[in-house]
Amino acid sequence: MSASPLYQTYARSELAFERGDGVWLTTVDGRRFLDCAAGIAVNSLGHSHPHLVEALKEQAEKLWHVSNVYTIPGQERLGQRLIDATFADRVFFTNSGAEANEAAIKTARKYFHARGESGRYQLITFEGAFHGRTLATIAAGGQEKYLEGFGPKTPGFVQVPFGDLDAVKAAIGPETAGIFVEPIQGEGGINVLPTETLRALREICDENGLLLVLDEIQSGVGRTGKFFAHEWAGIEPDIMSVAKGIGGGFPFGACLATEEAASGMVVGTHGTTYGGNPLAMAVGNAVLDVLLADGFLEEVQRKGLLMKQKLAALVDTHPAVFEEVRGKGLHIGIKCKVANAEVLAEMRANGLLSVGAGENVLRIMPPLTITDDEIEEAVSRIGKAARAVQEKAGKGAAE
Repeated sequence: MSASPLYQTYARSELAFERGDGVWLTTVDGRRFLDCAAGIAVNSLGHSHPHLVEALKEQAEKLWHVSNVYTIPGQERLGQRLIDATFADRVFFTNSGAEANEAAIKTARKYFHARGESGRYQLITFEGAFHGRTLATIAAGGQEKYLEGFGPKTPGFVQVPFGDLDAVKAAIGPETAGIFVEPIQGEGGINVLPTETLRALREICDENGLLLVLDEIQSGVGRTGKFFAHEWAGIEPDIMSVAKGIGGGFPFGACLATEEAASGMVVGTHGTTYGGNPLAMAVGNAVLDVLLADGFLEEVQRKGLLMKQKLAALVDTHPAVFEEVRGKGLHIGIKCKVANAEVLAEMRANGLLSVGAGENVLRIMPPLTITDDEIEEAVSRIGKAARAVQEKAGKGAAE
């Protein structure tokens, strides 16, 4: 039995970090790591970004919490900025990504209920998806490893193979309310939904009177070099969940929707105690100050291309360790031929942090503020990890 007082729900590393600066993290015992995990795509602007720190400190000295019984000016400002920069007309602020997805699911269901079509509550979702850890979102994801042991699966979700348009069309029935999909599956292995497929899903929704619901919790907020990943396809959803990078490390999320899609969410239909509190809103507005500044997203695109090119060269030079590079912008995955946990351990031994994903993939998701020199250093450390893996394999074969 562990001596820790915490739930034993994580296989935690022994690494304990004390401080961070940009793309670098320092442990309590003084070791430095180049962070290509970014808190699982959360620390969008790196660690201790001065503009975010100042915004939080300034707000902390004024007001922390009052509840949504009152008007919160920071919410009004951030909500309007999100509306101005996206497809949306309405925003609901949450504490997390899972709650943003819960709000998205409820918004879709309530839309049809308000129209007198309460039987239409089902969302078509995709195999390999990850939408969160609540009872509804694990049902939406449909992965047995997350569902096991928690009783009957929450109804209302039908899974089809990722990107299979024929399966989507076949799954549509009188109970279907919409299609719920990640433009890029993060936990699933950095699986990019092709542009033409995302466009086809929009067309299917339009033709059948369905809502297109996008989960951009991991792929959004500049991660791909656009504000949101669906913009690459030139389409707009009806509802979208956002979190992770929007807070730059401060926990909050949001559900965005068109006026029409949000029409069922009237007074009393949904709520949150902490969601959209003044601290979160101050940080969120500070994130947008940086992210939406002229040229920032274009730089993410350039740096993403640079990093993918360098990683592709590593795949070529280490074909026994790596198979392919996936992703868009700085939302990158390296599919491994050996166990990804083995490569991850060697990365950590070489002072670089990554995080695993499905299909034996390692995610490379540094802060969007990473420099060219830091990209070079990150790729160099990944290369050292690959060589270490190969050397150990060689020794094992010799023995």
